[in-house]
Amino acid sequence: MDRCVVLVDAGYLLGAAASLLAGEPARSRITVDHTALIKGLRDRAEADTERPLLRIYWFDGAPDRVPQPEHRRLRVMPRVTVRLGALTRSDGRWAQKGVDAAMHAELTELARNRACSDIVLVTGDGDLLPGLMSAKEHGVAVHLWAVQAADGDYNQSEDLVAEADERRVLDRTWITQAVRAKELGGPCASSSEPRPEIAAILSAPLPETAAAAAAAAAGSQTSRPTGRNGTARPAPAGSTSTDQRDADSAAATETTPADGTAGSGSKGGGVPTPKDLAGLGRPGAAALGAAGSQPPQPVATATLRWSSDKGWVERGTAAATGEPSETASLPMLAQLTTAEQRWADREEDITAVSGDPFEVGQVFARRWIERLSDSVHVQQLSTEYPRIPHRIDGELLRYAARFGLLAHKDDQIDEHDRYAIRAGFWREIDTRMAVDHAPAVQ
Repeated sequence: MDRCVVLVDAGYLLGAAASLLAGEPARSRITVDHTALIKGLRDRAEADTERPLLRIYWFDGAPDRVPQPEHRRLRVMPRVTVRLGALTRSDGRWAQKGVDAAMHAELTELARNRACSDIVLVTGDGDLLPGLMSAKEHGVAVHLWAVQAADGDYNQSEDLVAEADERRVLDRTWITQAVRAKELGGPCASSSEPRPEIAAILSAPLPETAAAAAAAAAGSQTSRPTGRNGTARPAPAGSTSTDQRDADSAAATETTPADGTAGSGSKGGGVPTPKDLAGLGRPGAAALGAAGSQPPQPVATATLRWSSDKGWVERGTAAATGEPSETASLPMLAQLTTAEQRWADREEDITAVSGDPFEVGQVFARRWIERLSDSVHVQQLSTEYPRIPHRIDGELLRYAARFGLLAHKDDQIDEHDRYAIRAGFWREIDTRMAVDHAPAVQ
């Protein structure tokens, strides 16, 4: 058949591209426009082989062979088939298992069945040498493509290079049409320092400490920090109060819903005033304060539950958990979503949402806001910053889990990712608040 097929080793292609553009082979250091990349591969293959494209096979590894967001986007593209091997962690490094075997099997099967006249291999793995030689014996022309090496040397097996019928190099100019190095200071960059939005969530006071500070400022001689149940506890003379220790430990402990699937609620449960929030970089809250609409302060018993050494803290009624009646009545996204919208959401998740934790939080918040019939719910939620009511927070984290953000050792979302998800959620809420309270242009 006078057609061409492209077999892509994604680990090689994207790892080599990261080395070339970012100086290290970590794929987390680059962003990829998969639509542009697939189009570039197709155009280049048809031009080099002078044959129409039959199909692009994308071989990659994934934990437990579960498709990641990029795989879900790729496999719905025309003429693209995704084949997944396992991704395992050994000695602190991730390694693909079964990808080269799957490529070898596909290569030999295509050649044996005479499904194409030309095969393009984008790989550097010498383990494919027997498959390449077998394809040649069946009369198939094999084109081997390399990614330009950062040091100018080969990044492919020399035996593979020697056996290929044709060889091309995808240079920096071609790669940068679809791949970019991430900026270290960008919203998706990996850094040991939290983003400003995350820092704001972490620095917000707990209700216990906020209540204690307010009581001290009022000159109360008998006030003490309240406990988790909202009642005062006596503190032994000369010692740190139990509630202060609780507050300190709560600042380092994540919350989790009763089902134990993921954390619930942001760290800290205090609610800064609009003036405070303006200092924390929350434009929506700043606009709210500027408009003169001061949100009501929560009661001291609206505390945030957290997990304990004995297991997850069970949540009961709104009163038992300290959930204010205002936020307990907030509708969940599932309650606001029709069957048609649910289908459209799934389509958008597959084709457009990158899976970055910050973006995931923004997408969830945008949908929630757009489907509310009463904007007062957004104002009610804003007064809870940085605490997301646990029902909505649990739904948010379950939604985020669809994007492969689980830490596979314990099926929970990584702590830093949870902060980023919630920070993205609040950024979208703030953006809407800023728009709603912006002064009208005369």
